[in-house]
Amino acid sequence: MPGRIVYVRVWYVNVGNVKLYLLDTDYENNSDADRFITHHLYGGDNENRLKQEMVLGLGGIKALAKLGIESDIFHCNEGHAAFIGLERIINIQRQNNLNYSEAKEIVRSSTLFTTHTPVPAGHDSFPDDLFKIYMNPVATDLGITINELMLLGKADNLDGRFNMSFLAANLSQEINGVSKLHGEVSKQLLGDLYKGFLPDELDNIGYVTNGVHYPTWAAPDWKVVHDQILPEEEIADDIHEYEEGEELRAWRNIYKVSDKLIWETKTRLRERLIEYIKQRFADVHILRNENPKYISEAISKLNPRALTIGFARRFATYKRAHLLFRDLDRLAKIVNNPDRPVQFLFAGKAHPADKAGQDLIKYIIDISKRPEFVGRILFIQNYDMNIAKMLVQGCDVWMNTPTRPLEASGTSGEKGVMNGTLHFSVLDGWWVEGYKQDAGWCLPLENSFDNPELQDELDSEAIYGILENEVIPAYYYRNDKNIPVLWVDFIKNTFAEVVPQFTTKRMLKDYFTRYYLPQSSRTNALKADNFSKARELAAWKAKILNIWSSIEVKNIQISDGITNTYEIGNPYPANVTLDLKGLSPDEIGVELIIATGKDQPVFVKRHDFSKVESTDGLAHYSLALTLKKPGIYNYGLRIYPKHADLPNRQDFRLLKWL
Repeated sequence: MPGRIVYVRVWYVNVGNVKLYLLDTDYENNSDADRFITHHLYGGDNENRLKQEMVLGLGGIKALAKLGIESDIFHCNEGHAAFIGLERIINIQRQNNLNYSEAKEIVRSSTLFTTHTPVPAGHDSFPDDLFKIYMNPVATDLGITINELMLLGKADNLDGRFNMSFLAANLSQEINGVSKLHGEVSKQLLGDLYKGFLPDELDNIGYVTNGVHYPTWAAPDWKVVHDQILPEEEIADDIHEYEEGEELRAWRNIYKVSDKLIWETKTRLRERLIEYIKQRFADVHILRNENPKYISEAISKLNPRALTIGFARRFATYKRAHLLFRDLDRLAKIVNNPDRPVQFLFAGKAHPADKAGQDLIKYIIDISKRPEFVGRILFIQNYDMNIAKMLVQGCDVWMNTPTRPLEASGTSGEKGVMNGTLHFSVLDGWWVEGYKQDAGWCLPLENSFDNPELQDELDSEAIYGILENEVIPAYYYRNDKNIPVLWVDFIKNTFAEVVPQFTTKRMLKDYFTRYYLPQSSRTNALKADNFSKARELAAWKAKILNIWSSIEVKNIQISDGITNTYEIGNPYPANVTLDLKGLSPDEIGVELIIATGKDQPVFVKRHDFSKVESTDGLAHYSLALTLKKPGIYNYGLRIYPKHADLPNRQDFRLLKWL
């Protein structure tokens, strides 16, 4: 920290077989202000947040070094930890006699950045003046100026704030969102870093959909059932041996389990949940000196046989928990039907600074105390992991109503489906990939209205309609053995078609195959022979940067450039001549980009030009353009630097449109 040393103690907690290391500045050798740094996760002002992220990133790497923990790949979760890249560059420089650019090549190749946040406000940034005060010494250690360091956190040099997600992206070879849809959203959010590229071209931004830990979240009752249908030889314990197809085939054995056993298991878990809620509800509300009549009535109306719908998560306004309450008369009829009763269980907490989220919780609690909703709608106080487990295991339906596309992934629903809890959600986050017909319910993926109020009204109507016409009838339709066979079919479909694709085994296998192993291989190649490839690549980039702005376009010839009309199947020649100012023609690529749309062009196809031999000192490139699909397209020509050791185009993102 500027002008002082902050001392950090390291604690560890054994979480099963995993050691969780915790950084703590509440130490007597620190000033009171610095002791406060780690008091609260979201505590303090913007300056304290910067100090927290310095402790996490810079201090975290120092702590690992002290502990003797080494790693081939560093996985940066959110931009909060992005300073790990700077500390690693400093260490690599000192240990291997490399300069800043050479060490940065190693750090980039061995870092993966996962973003979990689909909204700009969730990405931390700091004012330039504040950032410079704290980070000047780090720039000195890196061997660069503070202004050079500042560029790592900006998409525009004129931007007055340093963005931590931009820093993480600039110091990572690959970036991933936490669901397929979130990967696409992330291309939009981080797109300013890659000016000249269309979002669909950002090959460095992909996704790994979140999964949840089956042994932690699946109820023991279901594990007994699953053990009967999942032979050990078909389910790999080692993630490297995990095969999604084999896992899916194994889980389809659920169809061999009797409807009676499925229903008895789910009923037992619901009954256990209701008993737990009754006890907890009474204990908490007695401590709060609530009206005894209200407590007694609420508990007495909780029904272990009623259709039970859960909504539990962090309360943020984009989660739209209010949708259920837009038509209270209609909702009252739904929950108070004597033949088909329904009860809703809410739980969760709001961010300490999220007044709107806190107000939403208060609103739901107020609604739950109205006479027509007592015991039919309950808000469970003091949300924690134990409550979460009971809810995802015991509820019949798990409800999620986020504003599209603001749910990056969402994992509470994944925990629910592992327990035969059917998912009912907007097609957002993981549910875009997870939804299967007759294995849950969905609201549409695309918004119908730009006006949020109108969209909320439409979605609210859809929720009521699906509850009244699909969910409730399926739950209460019984055969002659009093088993809801249609509902049990939905549960079986969920286990067979949804569950095996959203486990941590699948998630980790994806991370290893898509990111960890390829990045490890490339990092080892850059380090080999005393970092010769890293040195070579850094020197090549420096050379290109020095010459790039002076490259001249001497000639462009595009066939039929007057009418811009091309016949499908016919080749149309295109030629480009460049003065590369001493660069080899192999070091520069020329391409024609085809897109549709004007305001927001959508990438269609890329056509690479071929190098043509020349003796006039200029670089000549040619292309025979053949279109195969009819339509109206836009096209453009551009040049870019080429090198066999670049992992993707965004690793060295120079572009020049011609």
